[in-house]
Amino acid sequence: MAARDFASLLFGLLLLFHTWGALAVVEVNMEDRVEVFRGYTAQITCMFTSDDGVGGVIIQWLYVTPSGERKRIYYQDTTMKVVDRGTLFTDRMSVNGTGATGEVVLTISNVQLTDELEFICLIKGLTDGVAEGRTNLKVFETPDRPTIDGVQTGISVNEEAPSKIGACEVKNGYPKPNVTWYRNNTPLHSTPGVVNIVPSTTTESSHLYSVRSELSMKVEKEDKDAQFYCEVSYFVPGETRMTETKRINITVYYPSTALSVWVESPKGKIKEGDSIELHCHGNGNTPSSVISIKHAQDDTTWDTSMLVLPNVTRLNSGVYQCSSLDTDTFEELSGNTTVFVNYLDPAALLPADTIEVAQGEELMATCNALSSLQTHTVWLKNGEEVSKSHSLNLKDVTFDTAGTYVCVVTVPEIEGMETSAMLSVHVQGPPEIVGPVNMKMDESFDSTVDLKCRFRGFPAPSVTWTTSDGKVLKTPSLKETEDGVESVVSVKVSSDITAFCNASNVYGAAAVTFNIKAKGRGVIIAVVIICILLLAILGSVLYFLYKKGKICGRSGKQDLTKEKSNKDNIVVEMKSDNTEEAVLLGVNGEKQPPSDQGGEYLDVQK
Repeated sequence: MAARDFASLLFGLLLLFHTWGALAVVEVNMEDRVEVFRGYTAQITCMFTSDDGVGGVIIQWLYVTPSGERKRIYYQDTTMKVVDRGTLFTDRMSVNGTGATGEVVLTISNVQLTDELEFICLIKGLTDGVAEGRTNLKVFETPDRPTIDGVQTGISVNEEAPSKIGACEVKNGYPKPNVTWYRNNTPLHSTPGVVNIVPSTTTESSHLYSVRSELSMKVEKEDKDAQFYCEVSYFVPGETRMTETKRINITVYYPSTALSVWVESPKGKIKEGDSIELHCHGNGNTPSSVISIKHAQDDTTWDTSMLVLPNVTRLNSGVYQCSSLDTDTFEELSGNTTVFVNYLDPAALLPADTIEVAQGEELMATCNALSSLQTHTVWLKNGEEVSKSHSLNLKDVTFDTAGTYVCVVTVPEIEGMETSAMLSVHVQGPPEIVGPVNMKMDESFDSTVDLKCRFRGFPAPSVTWTTSDGKVLKTPSLKETEDGVESVVSVKVSSDITAFCNASNVYGAAAVTFNIKAKGRGVIIAVVIICILLLAILGSVLYFLYKKGKICGRSGKQDLTKEKSNKDNIVVEMKSDNTEEAVLLGVNGEKQPPSDQGGEYLDVQK
């Protein structure tokens, strides 16, 4: 035994002997336990009293090892304070207080799980005995959030032994967390043959605990809607806390006792052209059942629990039977539903398509469509309603009556169920001018103008274009309109023109007159006339001057000399005795300089 251990043992024996041999007058008061999170700082307080006073006592701190051995970690008297070396707490502890106040505090920093021990505060008076107090240090660590995993496969109610539902796990807690299973907020406990809960605990290398719990149970049909989860309770300083996992559901297989078949879509009444979706399901849930749907009227069978019939007709009406066979129990179930497809036949017109009626007479037509439901009929022209009956009756018809009429038959009970037909109405009569009968137009000289005329009438009138002088205009365009014709011709304006658009059919004829006045030709003629008059006046003036002898040559006598002319100009040179200046006049009356005297001129002298 080491000398240090021997000294401690001897000290204990002396202390025990002294305690037995004398009445203790030293009292120590300490808390039963001090709780702290791992990694935090713990403070353990030791309060004491002594009949001799507290100034001269000996204070020692010790702890008890897991094997029961007492280990001193601190010593203090009136002359010294010593932290024992080589202990678990040498580098992490401190003691506050001298003992003079009757209170000392042991502080341990960075508390670890291995520090969860019993600590002893031992007080010895100088003359009157020894006393001690004890405090247990408790260390805590909050665990990670718990997890839950449920089984992914279905569980049959016919299973004889409990089936696994799932497993919960919570890791890294201290002290060990507790796990409780719940079904719909009701705690579950192990019951032989019904509920089996198997917990397991793992101690990690960090000395923290991880707990796993597996739940197995015998399921019932009601468990298909049940929610399973785990509650984890764990300890922290001063309290107990709880947390929960998420909820899980399980798939429960159970046999059907009844079978249903219905139309999933469309909701309400069905019409031709719809897509029907039929569903067939039992009130159970089992993968071992085989379901089929059959049309009773033609024995067509589909091996499916969901049938889609696109673009149905009235032939798809009838009874649809659904059958289910459980391949495990060989139990067979059946159910049926009736499907009716409403129909609306195409609208029938009388007379059909086209009708011809003379002006002033009465128009009668009917429109009907066979349907499985009540119908509503309207007649429309150009989008406007003209009748709310299956009959169309129009008296004293005119060309305004002609056009396209649409008969629309609808089924008010089903939106979008309708049919329609078109009737073309032609009103017989002579051509009727649409627009002015006589048109006056001012157009620029030598321009081209488009003339357009329109006539109503049936049969469609033939059109010709003529002018007032009897000419027939060629290449007119002709377009049939809903109630007649429209013609366009292009005319070049080279003079004033009167054109006629002539229309005729077996009932008569009509014509539109176009009076076209050419603008700009009179102005040109006036300019030409003015120019001729000016030239005539200029010629007269020259002739007058010549007769009076006012036009003279340079030599004083008349000498007509021909020389090479410049652009055929005729120049007259005029001289007098009073000036040497010569004035040359051209035929346009402009002065010409002497240097430009080349050409033909007249020389006159006095």
